[in-house]
Parts: sequence; C-alpha cells; structure tokens
Amino acid sequence: MPDSNIAKSQSTEAQTDYEAIIIGAGVCGIYQMKRLKDLGVSATVLDSAGDLGGTWYWNRYPGARFDSESYTYGYSFSRELLDEWHWKERFSSQPENLRYLNYVADKFDLRRHMQFNVKVEAAHFDEDQSIWRLKLSDGRTLSCRFMVMGLGLLSQPTMPRVEGVDDFKGESFHTYYWPQEPVDLKGKKVGIIGTGATAIQVIAEIGDKVGELTVFQRRPNWSAPLNNSEISDAEMADIRKRYDEIFANCAKSPGGFEHQPDRRGFWDVSREERIALWDRLYDEPGFGIWLQNFREIFTDEDANAEISEYIADRIRRRVKDPVVAEKLIPKDHGFGVQRVPLETNYFEVYNRDNVELVDISETPLERITEKGIKTSEREFEFDIIIYATGFDAITGAYDHIDIRGVGGQTLREKWFEGPQTYLGMMVHGFPNMLMPAGPQSGSASSNYPRGIEIGVNWCTDFMEHIWENGIERADATDAAEERWTAHVTKMYSTMLMRKAKSWFTGYNSNVDGHEAGRVRYFVYNGGAPKYVTRINEVAGNDYEGIALTGERPTDPRMALTQIGDAAE
Repeated sequence: MPDSNIAKSQSTEAQTDYEAIIIGAGVCGIYQMKRLKDLGVSATVLDSAGDLGGTWYWNRYPGARFDSESYTYGYSFSRELLDEWHWKERFSSQPENLRYLNYVADKFDLRRHMQFNVKVEAAHFDEDQSIWRLKLSDGRTLSCRFMVMGLGLLSQPTMPRVEGVDDFKGESFHTYYWPQEPVDLKGKKVGIIGTGATAIQVIAEIGDKVGELTVFQRRPNWSAPLNNSEISDAEMADIRKRYDEIFANCAKSPGGFEHQPDRRGFWDVSREERIALWDRLYDEPGFGIWLQNFREIFTDEDANAEISEYIADRIRRRVKDPVVAEKLIPKDHGFGVQRVPLETNYFEVYNRDNVELVDISETPLERITEKGIKTSEREFEFDIIIYATGFDAITGAYDHIDIRGVGGQTLREKWFEGPQTYLGMMVHGFPNMLMPAGPQSGSASSNYPRGIEIGVNWCTDFMEHIWENGIERADATDAAEERWTAHVTKMYSTMLMRKAKSWFTGYNSNVDGHEAGRVRYFVYNGGAPKYVTRINEVAGNDYEGIALTGERPTDPRMALTQIGDAAE
C-alpha cells in the first residue's frame, strides 16, 4: 500500500482521472458503483443532487410511493441485504425508499465514492486519447475511460407552455422539486395542473388536507387501485424465504414483476369468465389488472375496448357525479396501452365538496397570474400552485448534457428524431459510453430495478472483457445500431401503445419535437426474457455488433485504484 500522502491525493475532491465515471446516484448508479468497487476499479459517481437516491431524493411530494411491490423493487444482489431489510408496506413510500437506498450505500461503503451538488455540463470524447473529458458545474474537468450513464428515465421535469409562470405571488413548484421542508397545506387554496401518474398520487393524498383543491385536467388517464397494505413480521419472514422464487418469477415475466400474463386466448374464454377475472384482479394489489390480464388487450382493438369499458364502469361506480366521472374516463386511448398509474381513493376525491375538476380541453389555460390561474372562462385564485406536468422522458436527461462523440457529433442532434442505440446500452459514434438502463433497453418498460440489475451486470461483464483482452476502445457498429433500432421500431407495429399520447412514445407537448402524431421509439417492448436472451447472445458471440479496437495492456483492476483505501 502506498504512503498516506498518495492516499490523500486520491480523495474524491483531488482525483481528476478515473477508469469509470458514473453519472447519476440513483438505483442504477448505486449498483454500478458497487460492482466496480468490488472489482477494484477507480470509479466515482457524480450527481447534481445534494445526496444519493435519484428519483427518491427528488420526488418528495405527498403520496409518492412504489407501484412495484416493495420486495420486487429492492436489490437482489446481496442475500445479507435481503435478510436484513424489512419492507414495511407492500408498496413503500418515498421516505422509506430513500432510507433504503442510503442503507445500501452505507452498508457497502459506497458513499465515499460519490460526489454531490455537481452537475455534468459537458462530456466530450477525446479521440486521440480514447477518453471522455467531463466539464463540471464547479469548474473542474474530469477524465475517464468509461462513462456510464445512470440517468433517470423520468428525471428532467417540464413546465407547461403557458405565460406568466413567474408572475404568481404565492408558493409554486413542480412535483419533482417538492420542497424538502414541510409544505403547509391546511386550509389553503391549491391548484394542481395535470392528472398523470404523479398528480393522481398527489391529488388523492392532499384532497382532505387542503381548504380547496382545483384540478386542471387536459387529458384523463386510466388508473386502477393500488390496494396497499402493511407487511407484518410474519409476512416479511415468509418473503425472505421465497426471495429466490420471487426473483425467478420476475425474471420470467415480460414486465419484470411477479405478475404473469393470462396465457389463455381472450376469445377462448367466456365473457362471464373474463369479468370474473377482472373483478378479482381489480381488487388485488398492484399491476395484476394490467399485467395478469389477457395478452390481447395490448394488441387487439376489440379486446382492449372490452377491458376499457370494464374499467370505465368501475370508475363510474366510484364517482358520484356522472358528468365528472365521464371527464375522468379517457376517450383517446384504451386501458393498459401505456403504463397504468395506481391509486388509492383517487376517484373518490372528486366526491368531496372542496375538490373541483376543470377540463382545460374545454376551457384552455390562458396564463398564470399574480393571484392564480386564468382559463378562457375565469380566473382562479390560489395560495399554492402545483405543476404535475410531466417530464422530458427517456432522453431528456441526456439532452441536457452537451455530449459529443466522434467527430464532435452531439448526442442531442443524433437523437433528435428519436433514440438510436445498440441494445439500449451503446450508441454508435460514442465509444466507451455505456447506458445500463438507456433508451430502448429492457429497463424502460419494466420493473426498473430488475431491468437495472440486468443492464449493470451486462455492462460490467463487458468492461471486464475489455480489460482482460487489453482493448482500448469499444463502439457499437452503425449496422448493429441500425438493426436494433429497426427491431425496436418493428415491435411497435402490433402494439396499441403506438396510438397513445404517452411518454412511452415520446409525447410531451411541453417539449419541442415531442408533439402528438410523431412516435419516437423510446422503449423495448418485447419483454424482459426476450431482452435478456438477446443481450446474452451478443456477449456469447464475442460481443457481436461492437467494434473492439486499440491496445491497452494495463488492467485497471490490477492497479491500486480504490479511492481512500490507503488511508484504511
């Protein structure tokens, strides 16, 4: 071991050159750092937030919680961790989720490899040296051989395109930036713009806590009950015994959940049997009503119309005012063709006297005023305005970094018409850039941590292959990228998803180029088992489709690379 002076020089603040830099300290970045730390590779994690957690650091809004069963969301890589952690609820809330991620980072001594309050402003590939050079918001420049993107798929919030946002004199914020200090809602007049997945959680949680709540809805979303409950000590003990079975079931299911599709033919089952199945699934926890359903609801217009009418009828039963109920039922897309928000008493909120639904497709927003929100019909006065107006999804976080590859090409320009990737984990012309959970990967359409572990493991094995074979540079070929993007595109042709105005298809009217009528093929929707089979075939065939060039004889795992190890 070197002397303490060398150790001191290798602190996270002083070190400028790494074998790998991971951007993002969420679920992906934490696990990627764990894998590289175990291998003895010089690596660091950079995040613009004040601490780790990613999604669960930022999204502190009331009602924020998993829609995955908690015990299928946690990491699977450590039996000791699985045995120690007790999930308190079937669908865990944000504070507990953040506590879990901090527990993981501290247990495996990962925090000292992380740097916070630092934004990556630019990342340019140095072709002569085959390294990435990163410009940070604090003025530093770091370099690395591998740049690993742990960017969240929903981490770039968007505000509505409406005048006067800065004019409002009261308190206002996007749900993503919900203040860390408590927000006093009691007796307040609150306006919320949006009725997507986040808004559905917020509205249901605060409806009985505010003085008045006005919901501004442009397009309604399908939603189904979460049916959450506490997990007792006995239940948790049983879950621990079944973890191998649970994760095996997740690996077999298309969505990475325990829920398996009903493999009977939709039309081979009587309508009475279909209704009985839906009645049971609707009252059970989680995504069963979506993912344990017949496969035809995703591809067959008539089958989808039938399940959609069933869900619509359930909504009508829960909302007393029939006019309001119809406004809450989507007419522009069918149930399940995009990720289904899960809710707790969301529809019942509209039965309250202090809650009003404003349909802004009928009376559009005109502007934000000093006192509140003005529609074409009237002005509403508020103490607080909440913007639940979505995200520049999937590629947005990439677009907000000046990423330049071979020949100075920007990733933003390359992806303007939609992402082009190889396996959702590499991009031609951007060597040594890895995306364990990137656009068109298996993670985007699945139980995120299950997909993230798959991606991180594949990327780490790939880096090991490069080190073991003394390779300098890895770049997906243009032909391989073209084939994969065409494959992802083709899979949309049979899916009703292609007709929905969803972030799955790149729709967001608040982002240039993401308007309706222009499908962007963001997600791999062939299911996790098929995805894993394909990426394993690529690895088994000497990483076909990837150009491995140059010589770099030094294996970074053989060098002293652990930051701070010398001080121990």
